[in-house]
Amino acid sequence: MKKRIPYIAGFALLLVIKVLIALFIHGGFIRFYMGDVIVVWVIYCFMKMMFPEINGYFTALGVMIFAFVTEFLQYIHIVDILGLGNIQFFRTLIGTSFSVVDLVCYAVGTVVTVVLIFIKNKIRTH
Repeated sequence: MKKRIPYIAGFALLLVIKVLIALFIHGGFIRFYMGDVIVVWVIYCFMKMMFPEINGYFTALGVMIFAFVTEFLQYIHIVDILGLGNIQFFRTLIGTSFSVVDLVCYAVGTVVTVVLIFIKNKIRTH
């Protein structure tokens, strides 16, 4: 349980930040770019909270792959294919528009995560 506490706290804090961005910031750098970077961190913390024994680098890579697959599913309009296009919840949850910029943001979020894992591991070994 001790290993999970930082990830539980990180997940809760980042999720609150993500929701606040979605509710109150309607444009600009924070909404369009940082939101996509932060979502990678939210998912990473969730995965580490649920499965703390899985290697952090592997988890970060898995989260990036998941984000990329989700973005490509938006490209093929998966919400409409599944017949959920008229339900706003699913349009928001899954997304409806593909963007290469989003892929870059997911990659940036992953790189930051990997750098932080590296730093944490270096500090732990010293």
